[in-house]
Amino acid sequence: MTLIRPTALLALLAGIAFAVSACEPVSLTASSQGSPETRSPLPSPKSAPSTSNPRPSLRPVVKSGKKTEKVGAAALMSEGDTGRKVRELQHRLRQIDWFSGKITGSYDDATAGAVRGFQAKRNLKPTGAVEQRTWDTLVKMTREPTSDELHNRLVAGPAIMKLGSSGERVRNLQARLRQIGWYSGKITDFYGRATVTAVAGFQGRRAIPVTGQVDQRTWDRLAAMSRTPTPDEMHNVAPKPAKAPSLDPRCMTGRAICISKATNTLVWVVDGKPQLRMDVRFGSYETPTREGAFSIGWKSREHVSSIYETPMPYAMFFSGGQAVHYSADFAARGYAGASHGCVNVRNLNGVKWLFGQVRTGDKVIVYR
Repeated sequence: MTLIRPTALLALLAGIAFAVSACEPVSLTASSQGSPETRSPLPSPKSAPSTSNPRPSLRPVVKSGKKTEKVGAAALMSEGDTGRKVRELQHRLRQIDWFSGKITGSYDDATAGAVRGFQAKRNLKPTGAVEQRTWDTLVKMTREPTSDELHNRLVAGPAIMKLGSSGERVRNLQARLRQIGWYSGKITDFYGRATVTAVAGFQGRRAIPVTGQVDQRTWDRLAAMSRTPTPDEMHNVAPKPAKAPSLDPRCMTGRAICISKATNTLVWVVDGKPQLRMDVRFGSYETPTREGAFSIGWKSREHVSSIYETPMPYAMFFSGGQAVHYSADFAARGYAGASHGCVNVRNLNGVKWLFGQVRTGDKVIVYR
C-alpha cells in the first residue's frame, strides 16, 4: 500500500480544482486568486480599497506605463454633432448612394445609419461614428461638394438640348424617356413641347432643377436609368413579338421561384406552368447574388436589414441573408442601382401576391 504524503495530496487536490475551473469565462478584472507570479501585490493600508465589490468595466483597457487608455479610435464626428463638416459627410455619402435625405448639417439617426452601412460594406467597424479611417476611405471615393450642394441649392447647368433642338440625339432622348414611362408620343428628331413636358416631369421627380431643358445632370441621370435605344426604337419600327425565353429545367417541377440573371426576370412556376413574371435586379460586383438551387428558409413581411438598416418588405429568404424582396430604390431608380446580394423586385402588388403564395421549402433557382 502506497502512502500519499500530505504535501502531495494537497498538490493533487489543487490540480483537480484548477482543471474544473479552467473553462470558466475570464473576467476583464484582475483576480486575487492567481499564482504568486501573477497575483497583484496587496494594497498598503493607506490605499486599501472599499470592501464593497466594484462594478467591472465593460470595456477592455490597455495599460501603457502609468496611463490607462481606452481601446478604439477617436471619433471625428458622431450622432448629435452639427456643422459644415457634417454637411460634407452627408453629401459625400449621397454621392455613392448611402444617404438620400436633405443635407442638414445635423448628425441624426439617418446619417448614423448611412455611415454604419458604408462601414459594413467596406469591412470597417460599423459603429455609425466617423473616425479617421472611415473618413479617409469616404474621401478617396468621392469629390468635395460645392457650396450650392452643401446647402441644397439646385442650379441648372448649361442646356445640352432644349425647345427647338433637333437631330438624332433628340430621338435618343425621347426613346430613353419612353423606356421609363415619361414620354408616350412618336419618336421624332425635334425637341417640341411634348419633350419639354416629359423632361420637366422627369426632373421634378429626381430633385433636379425643373427647366424642361436637358443639362448634363439630367442627361447623366436619364442615361443611368435607361439603356441605349435600338435603331428600331428611335425610328418607330414596331418590334417583332419575342419568344419567351425558356426556363431552367430545374424550375419545371413542383413549386419554384425561377430567377434568370440573363433576362433580369423572376418567374413563379407551379408544376411547369408560369404564374407570374416580374423584373428583378441583383447584387453588385462586390456583393453578388448567389447562383444555384436553394429553397425558402423563412419569410418576413416587414423585414429591416440588421446590417444596412434598410427596409426589405415581403422578404423571402433563400440563402443566408439573401432574399427576394420589394425594393423602393429599384422602383425609383431602376437598374442605376444594385442590391447588397438580394433579388430586388419593383412590382409591389406582384411581390405582395407572391409572398402570399410562397411556402417555406419552395424551390428558388438562380441561374444565367
